[in-house]
Amino acid sequence: MDVINLKEKMGLFKDQWSPKVIADLDDNMVCLAKFDGDFVWHAHDDQDEMFLVVEGRFRMDFRDKQVWVEKGEMIVVPKGVEHKPYAPEKCCALLIENKGTAHTGGVDDPRKKDEHERI
Repeated sequence: MDVINLKEKMGLFKDQWSPKVIADLDDNMVCLAKFDGDFVWHAHDDQDEMFLVVEGRFRMDFRDKQVWVEKGEMIVVPKGVEHKPYAPEKCCALLIENKGTAHTGGVDDPRKKDEHERI
């Protein structure tokens, strides 16, 4: 039951597109991730995915539209919906996902590493 300082946690890593677990919430992971540039198209067939922008902003691309998510805003991507995050500049987001989530929905991408590293 310790307080978690998001700014302090963000300073502990530089990896892009590699979410770091900062807490557990029932059967979910609470992660911080840094975005910069384009990610890969992917979907999570069995779970929703939540993104809350802590710093910066990013665009969530869907096959039929694009949605900008600004600092202090969040978006939930429903299970099975194909999506691709894009950040024109560095962005940090808090994610809540089921434990064991493949962050690319099983799509292989060389940028992802240490998917479930704890900080």
